[in-house]
Amino acid sequence: MHILIAPNAFKHSLTADAAASAIMEGFMQSSLNCTCECFPIGDGGDGTGELIIKKCGGELVNAEVHDPLGRKITASFGLIDDGKTAVIEMADASGIRLLQPGELKPLKATSFGTGEQIKIALDKGAKKIIIGMGGSATVDGGSGILKALGICFIDITGKELNDLPADLTDLAAVDVSKLDNRIKEAEVIVLCDVDNLLLGEHGSAAIFGPQKGASIEDVRQLDTALAKLAAVALQETGRDMSAVKYGGTAGGAAAGLYAFLNARLVNGIDHFLQLTGFNDALEKTDLVITGEGSIDEQTLQGKGPFGVAYQAKLKRLPVIGLAGKVPLESNSNLKEYFDVLLPIGHQPSDLQTALASTANNLTRTSCGLGNLLAIAK
Repeated sequence: MHILIAPNAFKHSLTADAAASAIMEGFMQSSLNCTCECFPIGDGGDGTGELIIKKCGGELVNAEVHDPLGRKITASFGLIDDGKTAVIEMADASGIRLLQPGELKPLKATSFGTGEQIKIALDKGAKKIIIGMGGSATVDGGSGILKALGICFIDITGKELNDLPADLTDLAAVDVSKLDNRIKEAEVIVLCDVDNLLLGEHGSAAIFGPQKGASIEDVRQLDTALAKLAAVALQETGRDMSAVKYGGTAGGAAAGLYAFLNARLVNGIDHFLQLTGFNDALEKTDLVITGEGSIDEQTLQGKGPFGVAYQAKLKRLPVIGLAGKVPLESNSNLKEYFDVLLPIGHQPSDLQTALASTANNLTRTSCGLGNLLAIAK
């Protein structure tokens, strides 16, 4: 039996790489006669870019940029396709993991550093820019990225607004005359792991703002700022930031790049699997194992394990999902894609203990699964 092990990251506990290794270790410990291939996946969330760079044999580029609060840091991105394509992880320059809990200030946090990375990639000759937007600390509608690339945000008096995104509530116009000409010719692809729209009760400020430190009042101000940006963008570009699917990704950065850079917003897992040759790996596979922290009805809205299961089912392959949390009740929609869903917990525990035990629990569960499959054979 050849097993393809393709988990997503287990949030707050294991990277996708580490999860795949833990699962493989369990099968190797079991009595099942099998071979395994680890194919860790990313759906646009934090870590996706790193997986693409590794899978595609890319080259890392380190450069000094600015973090979400404007401090100088060294961040990396990758070049693949002989340097023609840059793979940028927004979290590396503009990520929430760069800030301490007391530093979360979404009215001040900016995506400027990610824009600096794009500019450096253009300097190195990249003609295509792929951006994984998961894990950002920002709710700035991509205004920081756009500012780094030359766009000016202007108030009614003609003065440039510099305190982004807070000042966007005073936005009256944008000046795109100094936009880097090279980005106009480049193809920009944004990998999205959520399908929220930009504005409203399910928009980027309301849903993701509190996770990034926004108070109730901050959320209102951020939503107003993004609405003003969307209105000006529609007037200037004819593109409606507020209506585009996936626009709420990364605090509206996806919508901002869609409007001003003509970026293509795509489902992260679908693009990842296509780019990394997942279907080729399926050709020699007998069983697919996937997983992440939780698998439930929301997984079917384009999350990583669903993308894996969907492709596997096109080839009529059995799929087993491993997760820290699975539904207690049988779910016919999930059954259509996952033959078996297994929770990996083995005794009552608090969340912190469960997170710390993820690797051991994955290994133990996959070892038991391997032994069951050996008996069945």
